[in-house]
Amino acid sequence: MIDGRQSERALLVRRGVQRLLMKMRVSVLPEIPLSGGRRADLIGIGEKGDVLIVEIKSSIEDFRSDRKWPEYRLHCDRLYFATHPGVPLDIFPDECGLMLSDGYGAEMIREAPEHRLGAPARKALTLRLARLSADRLLRAEWIANGAALSGLPDADE
Repeated sequence: MIDGRQSERALLVRRGVQRLLMKMRVSVLPEIPLSGGRRADLIGIGEKGDVLIVEIKSSIEDFRSDRKWPEYRLHCDRLYFATHPGVPLDIFPDECGLMLSDGYGAEMIREAPEHRLGAPARKALTLRLARLSADRLLRAEWIANGAALSGLPDADE
């Protein structure tokens, strides 16, 4: 799910965070469209159904220009920022979790406070993630087997 909007640095941060979350037994999907027109950099579901969103910031400017992040709370139980060692950690708000990634792994600097989703929102989000996952997996299978995808709707629509 690399669509050209992510910088090389952001993709490295993403890879390290994905590795950390996999070790934590959190299933992760990148670049997930949310209701309201937002797009989560990473969204994950833990073994007990808890939902987290990770917003990746590759620079001070990237963080300062983004004022949409509070809206992500409507779509998760825990909200995190992730960055790399070149970004000062003190710019990130205390009310969010924080991860530090070097591209090969990541470290949990601060756990995110919990803001539990309501049951209807959790069900709708879980269903959306399941359908997106299945669509992406099918597309990957077809691409691996040389099938043409022209004329098919985008998997993330």
